[in-house]
Amino acid sequence: MRIVLLGAPGSGKGTQAKLLVEKYRIPHVSTGDLLRAALAAGTPLGLQAKAAMDAGQLVSDEIVLGIIRERLRHNDAKKGFILDGFPRNIIQAQALDGMLHNLNQPLDAALLLDVDFDALMQRLTGRRTCENCGASYNIYTNPPRLDDQCDRCGAPLHHRADDNEETIGNRLRVYDAQTKPLIDFYRNQGRLESINAVGEVEMIFKRLLTVLEPIARGVRKPKLSPPPAKPARGKPAAQAVAPVKGKSLPVKPAKIAGKSPRKPIPRVPPKKTLPKKAATARTASKKSAVKSQSRTKSAKSPAKKTGGRR
Repeated sequence: MRIVLLGAPGSGKGTQAKLLVEKYRIPHVSTGDLLRAALAAGTPLGLQAKAAMDAGQLVSDEIVLGIIRERLRHNDAKKGFILDGFPRNIIQAQALDGMLHNLNQPLDAALLLDVDFDALMQRLTGRRTCENCGASYNIYTNPPRLDDQCDRCGAPLHHRADDNEETIGNRLRVYDAQTKPLIDFYRNQGRLESINAVGEVEMIFKRLLTVLEPIARGVRKPKLSPPPAKPARGKPAAQAVAPVKGKSLPVKPAKIAGKSPRKPIPRVPPKKTLPKKAATARTASKKSAVKSQSRTKSAKSPAKKTGGRR
C-alpha cells in the first residue's frame, strides 16, 4: 500500500503516520528525516544538499527525489510506504508520479487530513512538549495536570518559539497557496481520500482505516472522470435536442396554457425599381412614341373646307 499524506501544519500527519506504520508494517518516509539522515551520513546526495544549504539555497527537487528513490529501494518498502512532506506543489507531484512509475510503484491513494483553520491555530499555539521524555500536550485540548510540567516524568514542558499566531498564520498561508492545489490534482486522478481529522487520535485513526482497508485488500476504486469543461463566455448555449430513432432534432418550444404562439408575419418583397438612367431612357422613348402617333393622325385627317366663292 503506497500512500501520500496531505494536510496543513498541525493536522496530525506525524501522529497518524506512526499508527499506520504499526498497523501495516510499512515505512514512514518523511523527507525531512531523510534529508537530515543523508546530511549526517555524508552520502553523495547529502553532500549536494549540504552545498546548496551552505550557499543559502533551497535543496532542489532533483536531490529530494533522489533521496526518496534510494529509500524506496530498501526491502522494507517493497510492500508499500507512507510518504510525508513531499510533494508540496503540483510540479513536485508530477515529478513524483514519473519517478514512481519508473520504479513500478504507483501511488494507491492520497490521504487528506482535513482540519479547519481555527482548530489548526488551537493545536499549534497550544502544544507543549516534554524536554525529557518527549511526551506532547496541548493546553486547550490535552492539558497536563500541572502547568508546564510533564505528567509522566515531572520535567518542564517546552513551548516552541515559532508556535505563535503570526508565524503559524504565515505557514498556513503558504500551505494554501502552494500545497492546497494538490487536493484538486489528486482528486482529478481519482486517488484523493479526505478524512475528518478533528477529534480524538483514536477516532481519527479509525476513519483512516475505514478508507485504507479496501485498498489493503486489493479492492481498487475506479478513477473519477475529469470535470466537464466550462463553456466559453460570450458563446450561446447549445440548443437542446430530443433523440428520435437515432437522430437529434431541435426541441419545439412548449405552448403556454391559454395562449397560442404568434404566427410569423409574411415578408412582402420590395418593389422593383429601375436605375435612374434606365428610367430616363424609358420616359424619353414614351414621349417619342406619342409625337410620332400625333403626326400620323394629322397626315390622315382631310383639310378643312373654306366657305368663300371664287
